[in-house]
Amino acid sequence: MSLIECVRVSFRSIRANGLRSVLTMLGIIIGVAAVIAMVAIGEGTSSSVASQINGLGSNLLIVSPGQATQGRVSLGAGSLNTLTMADAEAIAENDSVAGVAPSVNGRAQIVWGSNNYSSSLEGTTADFLQVRNAEVAQGRFFSNFEVTRQFNVAVVGTEVVSNLFKNATTNPIGQTVQINRVPFTIIGVLKSQGSSGMTNNDDRILIPITTAMSRLTGGKNVGTIYVSAASSDVMDKAQQDIRQTLRAKHNLRPQKEDDFRITSQSDILSTAQEVSSSMTALLSGIAAISLIVGGIGVMNIMLVSVTERTREIGIRKAIGAKRRDILRQFLIEAVTLSLIGGILGIAFGVGAALLISKLGSLSTSISLTPILYAFLTSSLVGVIFGVYPARKAAQLKPIDALRYE
Repeated sequence: MSLIECVRVSFRSIRANGLRSVLTMLGIIIGVAAVIAMVAIGEGTSSSVASQINGLGSNLLIVSPGQATQGRVSLGAGSLNTLTMADAEAIAENDSVAGVAPSVNGRAQIVWGSNNYSSSLEGTTADFLQVRNAEVAQGRFFSNFEVTRQFNVAVVGTEVVSNLFKNATTNPIGQTVQINRVPFTIIGVLKSQGSSGMTNNDDRILIPITTAMSRLTGGKNVGTIYVSAASSDVMDKAQQDIRQTLRAKHNLRPQKEDDFRITSQSDILSTAQEVSSSMTALLSGIAAISLIVGGIGVMNIMLVSVTERTREIGIRKAIGAKRRDILRQFLIEAVTLSLIGGILGIAFGVGAALLISKLGSLSTSISLTPILYAFLTSSLVGVIFGVYPARKAAQLKPIDALRYE
């Protein structure tokens, strides 16, 4: 029997048992679709996190408060805040540093007319645009003079504008708003940076850090100091210069531990990608179990098919069909079921990933590699789990097969 004839007979057998064939393929379909969808979610999340981290700035170093201890018990990162504006000014004097933007953060209620909106508030300096890789789309950013003199000026994100000024014809520039009951004049609107996961980069209000500390937050310490290195080549030197500068400013003895933490942008990105990759591998592994279950289903149905078609096998062998013909026929049926299930699984997986990206808050990224792996795996499942039933059919003796009732 030729290969084409074997394929034709296999398709005829699959069509003759349509419902059973669909139920058999269901495990393969679910497994392949789940793997593709999970990988797409994992890669999309990883890309989103990388984009968000890169959006913080270029050649970025983040100086954050250290952790305090009480009775040899650590109180957690950020519990020991000794960072000040003087520290930021001292860091800026290093040649390896291109810009410094200290920051204090909080939530604020912003009111304009009868409209009321809650947004994130960040006090910073005029170096914010350079250090944090941001741009002004309309108006301008506040100057060093306005920071020094504690001016009540604000630069807002596009999300704040759309929620506060619901009338599209209203120009936000020059409007006076109340931020926690303190009047501020809007002087600029940031260029949209979009949202990354649960973080909306367009939903924020920026004001001079001195104004924030004296009139809104009431604190004397800064929450974070963002530092932009002069170039990527001097990142390590800039980190060392910052450490030496802060230890000198805080009068720390040689044996004393740092009361601050310095994190580089690459460290954050590497950690985030490792976590994302681990989660993707875990989810994909769990989803791949469905492929094994689907393969067992293929084997089970093929064994049933061998039993049901015992007399047919005997007749084929009696009229001259060879052992390899029977083996090839049943193996082709198993592989065909797996391949059709794999193709349908790919379609459902891609569709699910696109639907999740469109309707949900998760980002997805569909690439060709997991699709090819899923397709090849489904083919391999058909071969592996189809060999035993095919061998069993091929080993049947014609006389025993013809006697079977």
